[in-house]
Amino acid sequence: MKIVLNLLLASLLLASCTSKLGKVLKSKDNEYKLKMAEQYYAAKKYTQAQQVFEEVMPFYKGSDKYEDMFYKYTYCAYYQKDYINAESLFKTFTENFPNSTRVEEFEYMRCYSYYKQSPKVDLDQTATSKAISLMQSFISTHPESSRVKDATGIIDECRAKLELKEFKGAQLYYDLGYPYFKSAAVAFASLIENYPDSEKSDEYKLAVIKAYYKYAEFSIIDKQRDRFEKVLTECTDFSERFAESKLATEVNEYKILSENSIKNLQNEQIKEASKR
Repeated sequence: MKIVLNLLLASLLLASCTSKLGKVLKSKDNEYKLKMAEQYYAAKKYTQAQQVFEEVMPFYKGSDKYEDMFYKYTYCAYYQKDYINAESLFKTFTENFPNSTRVEEFEYMRCYSYYKQSPKVDLDQTATSKAISLMQSFISTHPESSRVKDATGIIDECRAKLELKEFKGAQLYYDLGYPYFKSAAVAFASLIENYPDSEKSDEYKLAVIKAYYKYAEFSIIDKQRDRFEKVLTECTDFSERFAESKLATEVNEYKILSENSIKNLQNEQIKEASKR
């Protein structure tokens, strides 16, 4: 019974609010509409504020009140998590009010809106890449801004997400098995090139070695020697680049396995030759 009563009260309240908003929107008094839009905004009723601002803003365009109205109207979209529309409005604000003291704030918020659109790592990361690009541009344009630290942190976070997505793609190739081991090796190598400062670079290099080893192992005999030698090349490169890595022991194991495989192949060739 209590639940039913609460639902009834909520319905009545919603109907009352809707009725009040309807009266505001039908009013011909623009000053009254602006006052109500401000009240809705102050009360964090952003949906209602947005609707009233939309109605009244055209009448104030060019006035000294227009900038503040546009400012609040833009944040109405942002606070409703309509980040696509908010991004566009943040951009439009900076174009319409290039001399405003709020330009830096809105340039940053445009970048931040792209960041807020960044989806789960498995989905398309166009918004994430755009956020990185815009944040880098913001830092270049406003190097002394108090927001630079936050912008840098967001860039790092977005790059980590892109790195993880790329890693998952490389790992998928590896998990698919032969004949995708070579694709996995190339993908892991690209990770090292694309994210040279990554703390996981030695892990990616080990993954390259493992993938090339598997590729050689599953290859036809005529191709195996060249492919095991490729593993040895990668092992040497690992030792030169990551001499202090904790993964060096595991890399050395693949080096020994590959060397032994090449010796076995050579012995088999000698046996075949002696039979002729």
